[in-house]
Amino acid sequence: MINLINGDCLETMEQMYKDGVKIDLTVTSPPYDNLRTYKDSLQWNEDIWKRVIKNLYNITAVGGVVVWVVGDATVKGSETGTSFKQALYFKECGFKIHDTMIYAKNSYMPLSHKRYEQQFEYMFVFVKGKLKTFNPIMILSATFGTKRNRGKSKSKEASYSERKREELTAVKPTKQKANIWIYDVGNNDKTNHTAPFPEQLAKDHIISWSNENDIVFDPFMGSGTTGKMAKLLNRDFIGVEKVKEYFDISVKRIDIANKNYQPELF
Repeated sequence: MINLINGDCLETMEQMYKDGVKIDLTVTSPPYDNLRTYKDSLQWNEDIWKRVIKNLYNITAVGGVVVWVVGDATVKGSETGTSFKQALYFKECGFKIHDTMIYAKNSYMPLSHKRYEQQFEYMFVFVKGKLKTFNPIMILSATFGTKRNRGKSKSKEASYSERKREELTAVKPTKQKANIWIYDVGNNDKTNHTAPFPEQLAKDHIISWSNENDIVFDPFMGSGTTGKMAKLLNRDFIGVEKVKEYFDISVKRIDIANKNYQPELF
C-alpha cells in the first residue's frame, strides 16, 4: 500500500486519527526554526510543531516509533534550542525518548563564524509505550578474535592478576552499530528539493524500527526519500507533502522504486 497526499499534514493526520489509522514508524525531518520555508508554503512556530507532535502521538501505534531528524537555527549568536524543546514536548505528550542519536555529515558547508563548523543534526527516537520492534544494524568488530579475560571477581578492589585466567572470552565478529551515524551528503537522486536527507539514513532507521508490511509515515515528505526506501524494503507507506513541485518529485521517485522492487528470495 502506498498513499501519497498533496496537502496539509495537520489536516491529514487529524483525518487519519478519525479513521483509526495507526502508524508503526515515522521517519521525518521537519522544518528548522523557519530556516526553510519550502517555497513559502508553511509557517513553522511553536503552535504548529506542538500540533504536529500531538497528532503524531494520536496516530502512532503502541510500540511504534517516531524518528525526528532536526537541528537548530542560530539567532543573535545563540542556538535556539528548539530541538530540545520539541523533544521534551514529545515526552509531555506521552512518548518516551528512546534514544538521542546523531546524524554526522562527512561533508558540510564551511561558514565564517566564531564557532566550530556545524557537522551534525539530532535524530531523536521516540517510542509510544513499550518498543515493539528493534532490528539492530550490525557492523564488523575491529578486535574480532582477540581474547578477553573477564574473570569471576566483581570486586572493585580485585586486581587484574587476581582474576580467574580460565575465564577467557573471544570478541565476536560483529557488534551493534553505535548511535552516531555518519553519511555522505548528496548521494540521492538529483532533485530540486533543497534539503533531502541521505537515503541510507532513511533505510537504516526503517530496518531498525519496523518489519516488512508495517506502515511507515512521513508528514513532511519532501522529495520522497523515506517513501522510496520504505517501498524498497517492502513496507507500506503514507506520505504528505504540501508543495506540488516536491510532491510530484516524490511520486516519481516512489513510483520508480515500486516498479523496481524485487523481494528477496530465500
